[in-house]
Amino acid sequence: MKKTSKMVNKSDFEPLISGIVQLLEEARRYSARAVNSVMTATYWEVGRRVFEHEQHSKNRADYGEQVIARLSVVLTKRFGRGFAKSNIYQMRAFHLAYPNIFQTVSGKLGHGKFQTASGKSELQSTVKIPKISGDITFEELSHAFPLPWSHYVLLLSTRNELARKFYEAEALRGGWSVRQLDRQIESQFYERTALSRNKAAMLTKGSKPLPGDLVTPEEEIKSPFMLEFLGLKDEYSESELEEALIRHLETFLMELGGDFTFVARQKRLRLDDTWYRVDLVFFHRRLKALLLIDLKLGTFTHADAGQMHLYLNYARENWMVPGENPPVGLILCSKKTEMVVKYALDNLPNKVMAAEYLTELPKEKLIADELEKTQRILENRTKIRMKTQE
Repeated sequence: MKKTSKMVNKSDFEPLISGIVQLLEEARRYSARAVNSVMTATYWEVGRRVFEHEQHSKNRADYGEQVIARLSVVLTKRFGRGFAKSNIYQMRAFHLAYPNIFQTVSGKLGHGKFQTASGKSELQSTVKIPKISGDITFEELSHAFPLPWSHYVLLLSTRNELARKFYEAEALRGGWSVRQLDRQIESQFYERTALSRNKAAMLTKGSKPLPGDLVTPEEEIKSPFMLEFLGLKDEYSESELEEALIRHLETFLMELGGDFTFVARQKRLRLDDTWYRVDLVFFHRRLKALLLIDLKLGTFTHADAGQMHLYLNYARENWMVPGENPPVGLILCSKKTEMVVKYALDNLPNKVMAAEYLTELPKEKLIADELEKTQRILENRTKIRMKTQE
């Protein structure tokens, strides 16, 4: 007789699936928390060492600036992203905001004693836990910072010390995500609570997260802070259409001649506490200037121009090298009916230079026509693919 294979019963299989999904999500969250705690402790210790080093100089202000500038160059060359001067200043500020952490750790934690899974204490662990300073280990110092680094970055932007302590306490008590903390700071939750007659009701209402506050395990792991600390790269784009247009524009500009040299795609930068990405960065050999390109899927607005000028200011300060001319921006806005292409030239020092840039750069209409044609082709391909799948 022919044996028949037994079909998997859905009701029996569902508990297995849900259990494993829950296990993996919890494991990812735990991994993110573990890396975050070590990262936060490390950045605090970097800030402490920078501050302590500065104290040996009589002219501390000037010497401190030189130390941080030199340190930024060395660390960026050695470890890549995450060590711009502003980042190191932030680590130093983090230490100054929490100056007595070593005393707290020494008073609360024993050294060299860790619990195994069976509950037995091991004085000599098979895995040696590195010491961060003196007798304090990474493991021990990380316990002093219960919030992720992204939370502390937001807290440091709060100048009022009482407000900072309030937000820190509420974030711990309510388990706020970084988005919820950011929203509460932006909406002046501390000030509104202080003025409220019913503070208990305000705190209860404020502790409830909104739908947009949720941060998934994947988002925690892909956090820019996490990626730069681990030395990983993140190449995710906003949409398939946008990615396709960016890639085609890259090829199109390279085919126009030998003036364009590719520099980067989705180049990351941070302004204050917000991360941005410049879709494409080229270097124009004849103009000796960077070209920053930003693509938006939608109508062109003044906000798009303002954001590009922020990028240009950042690039002029951080990406230009001696002998180069000021960078120029190219804003592309794609709608269903038209493609808007505008050069941002307001940052140039004079009209003569702006005229020279316009002479050497491709015409706006040429780029607009090419992208509009490409978008139609891509959309038609999508329609054909959908029809074949029906």
